[in-house]
Amino acid sequence: MTSGRGGLRPRKQPRQARAELTRQRILAAAAHVFAEYGYAAGTTNRIAQRAQISIGSLYQYYPNKDAILMELLTRHLDAGMAATARQQDEGPPRPLEEVIRGYVRLSVENHLDDPQLLRVMAEQAPRSPELLERTSRYQQARTAYVRELIENHPESRVDDMDVAARLVVSTVELLVHLLIAAPDPLDPARLENELVAMVTRYLTGGRQGEGTVAP
Repeated sequence: MTSGRGGLRPRKQPRQARAELTRQRILAAAAHVFAEYGYAAGTTNRIAQRAQISIGSLYQYYPNKDAILMELLTRHLDAGMAATARQQDEGPPRPLEEVIRGYVRLSVENHLDDPQLLRVMAEQAPRSPELLERTSRYQQARTAYVRELIENHPESRVDDMDVAARLVVSTVELLVHLLIAAPDPLDPARLENELVAMVTRYLTGGRQGEGTVAP
């Protein structure tokens, strides 16, 4: 899955504001093109046309569309890691269902901007060693967060903390990705409520709190 020009890294990192704006235009254009046409038909020519720059200018920043897609996915992962870090600094303990709701809502919101683009990024992005390492760190950070709340929360009733944390992270990530980007996507609020109920019941052994479902 390459476009005929080698490499997955950007050709240059902009040092001036104008160059950075051009790079942002390329990434924004690529996001629209990949979402509209899919990856195979999302050519660099279409991206350049959408960004209103020449194809030569595009190649000054990225060697091929693989590199553009990888940067989009990297930015998505970085945003998710930053949001997880903010959740870890939210202060005093809250009911477990409320904590799980915050985690699930974050995952849902991360998929709402353009679910079709996220489908392309998740299913068709080039799997370079760098990307695999970044994805692994992302999963480890989220798993560590969930394990911490399971270990320390008095409502938790699971025995195997490692397995439970990995199950929660994998279940939420996979189901949100599949059901938000589906041809007939679930309503985000309904998806959030059902995922929160399912995960909370698993973690508490069925002792989910009453009357705590958010509107």
